[in-house]
Amino acid sequence: MAGDRTSPEDGECRHEVERNVTLPYVPSSVTGARKLLQSDLTGIGLGDDRVDDASLVLSELVSNALRHAAPLPAPDEDTVGVAWRAGIDPASGSSGWVEISVRDGGSSSMPRVARPSVSGLGGRGLGIVQALAGRWGTEMDGDTTTVWAVLEITGDDLAHEGSGAEAASADPVPSDTPGDPAVVEVPVGARGNAAAGSALL
Repeated sequence: MAGDRTSPEDGECRHEVERNVTLPYVPSSVTGARKLLQSDLTGIGLGDDRVDDASLVLSELVSNALRHAAPLPAPDEDTVGVAWRAGIDPASGSSGWVEISVRDGGSSSMPRVARPSVSGLGGRGLGIVQALAGRWGTEMDGDTTTVWAVLEITGDDLAHEGSGAEAASADPVPSDTPGDPAVVEVPVGARGNAAAGSALL
């Protein structure tokens, strides 16, 4: 997995992130991309529910590219490109966004929302993206196709003190049986600990 991540310089606002990643054209790339996105979004202060929404959108877009489109052409052969940008303003508590895009080698048809039958096992990916994202679309450029989605962020979507991992570590569930292997205590620091947050998701 190759890519780069940019964030503001030291001393600047730490509530923006941008990452571009080139993933191998294999199903396991979905998991790797999700973990990176979760880490980045948790690190800038986005709450668990909206992190999960963004992760699901990313998973659906990458899965669709792997299932329905060709890999990127040379020089990035056998890969798919994934990028995201996010910015939140905790001071205002009312504005922010997460933009996710997936670039592939295109297919014989344009990505569109399908209307699967009730018993159908597939065809719901872009319907899920449409339900979770405020906007989404497709751009074609030569021999590549990019599908993008934008999730709007409100003050309710931000991580709050005493929520998520902090609340779980502050008030652990007691085990009835000492040494019960089904109960694992995981010390988790402040919500800014992106590595811990992504490990738990």
